Amino acid sequence: MPHHSAPLDLTFQALSDPTRRAVVSRLAEGEAPVSVLAAPFDMALPSFAQHLKVLEESGLVTSEKRGRSRWCRLVRPRFDEAADWMEAERRRWAERLDRLEAYLDTMEEE
Repeated sequence: MPHHSAPLDLTFQALSDPTRRAVVSRLAEGEAPVSVLAAPFDMALPSFAQHLKVLEESGLVTSEKRGRSRWCRLVRPRFDEAADWMEAERRRWAERLDRLEAYLDTMEEE
């Protein structure tokens, strides 16, 4: 089994939840206070805070206190790492499928 980096594992684990993916989608529009991020979800603020904690621990999101609010924003390098991994996997599978197609073509000719 191929070795994966712990940060990459945390990234995909964090993105496996629909609530966290929705938060990431919202933050792609720009930074926002926790109250704005939590508003669309039917859950208590402490429950929502757990989702933010997972996103922060994975390195996808960072937050800072500004006055009475906590503001969140995306951390781009972690997304780039995940995108690079997915692109490498896409290329690997495309190459495998190309080899399979070539093999099937030779079988068809015989």
